Amino acid sequence: MKTIAELSILLEQKIKDISYPVSPALLYSPIEYIMELKGKRMRPILVLMAHQLFDENLEKAISPALAIEVFHNFTLLHDDIMDKAPLRRGNPTVHEKWNSNVAILSGDAMMIQAYQLLTKVDEKILKEVLLVFSKAATKVCEGQQWDMDFETQNDVELADYMKMIEYKTAVLLAASLKIGAITAGATKEEQNHLYNFGINMGIAFQLKDDLLDAFGNPKTFGKQLGGDIMANKKTYLYLKALEVADDKQFDRITGIYLNEDFPSDEKVELVKSLFEQMEIPKHTENLMLAHQAKAMVHLDAINSDNKAPLLAFTNKLMGRIS
Repeated sequence: MKTIAELSILLEQKIKDISYPVSPALLYSPIEYIMELKGKRMRPILVLMAHQLFDENLEKAISPALAIEVFHNFTLLHDDIMDKAPLRRGNPTVHEKWNSNVAILSGDAMMIQAYQLLTKVDEKILKEVLLVFSKAATKVCEGQQWDMDFETQNDVELADYMKMIEYKTAVLLAASLKIGAITAGATKEEQNHLYNFGINMGIAFQLKDDLLDAFGNPKTFGKQLGGDIMANKKTYLYLKALEVADDKQFDRITGIYLNEDFPSDEKVELVKSLFEQMEIPKHTENLMLAHQAKAMVHLDAINSDNKAPLLAFTNKLMGRIS
C-alpha cells in the first residue's frame, strides 16, 4: 500500500512522462505549462487510493488517473477565461500568459487527450468507465453554467447553490473514486459507497474553498483573494448571509455586493466584515463538518485494510490552512 506522498511522486513522474508534439507550439506548450504547475493532484490521487483499497497493483489505474487530471486541468483553462482569473496556483493563467483563443483550443485538445487515456483501460471495463466519466463531465459543464447563470441572478436559493457545487466540484471527485474502484474490480455496492463518499467530501471541499476565497492566506491559497466577491458570485457565504441577516444587514450587504461601482478592494473588505458580523465562517464550517460526517459513514461501510491513505487525505483536505 502506497502513502499519499508515494502516490504523489508516482503521479508527478507519470505526468512528466506524457509527451506532446513540438508543433504547433501554441497548442501544446500551454498544455505542458498547466500540467507542470504544482497542484494538489487530488482527483488522480483519489483514483489510485480507491483502486488500492481493493488491489495494490496500481498499473490498471494509472491511465484513468491521468485522464482525470488532464480533464480537470482542461476545465481550469476554460473556467479561468470565464472568471477572468489572473492567477492559477500562484502563476499566470493560460489566457493571461498567451491569450483566450490559445487557452480555448489547448483546452479542447486536453479533452480529447483525456478520452484517449481512458481508452487504455481493460476493454472489459472500458464502457463502464467511459459512462461514469462522461456522465461526470457533463455534470461538470452543467455546474459551471449554473455558476455563471447565478452571477446575473438575484433570486438564487441555497438549494440551487448546493446542487451547483455538487455538479461542478463534487461529481468529479466522486467519479474519480468510482473509476478507481471499477479498475480494481470492486462490487457495485463498494463503488456506490465510494461515489457517495466523494460527493459529500467534494461538497465539503468546495465550501472550504469558498471560505478560503474570502478569508484565506493569498500565499497558500494560490488564487486571487476575494475573487468571488469581486465577481458577484453567489457563494454559500453570500447566500447564507442573506438567510440570516436582519433587515439592516440585508440591505447593507446586497447594496454592496451587487454594486458594480464599488472599488474592488473596498468591496471585499466591507463584505468580509459583514460576513464576520453574521458569523458566516462558523455557519460554513458547520456545514462542511456535517458533509464530512456523511462521507465517513460511506467509507466506514467499505471493508478494506488500506483506508489509511484515504483517511489521511480526507483529514488533510479538511485541514487546509486558511
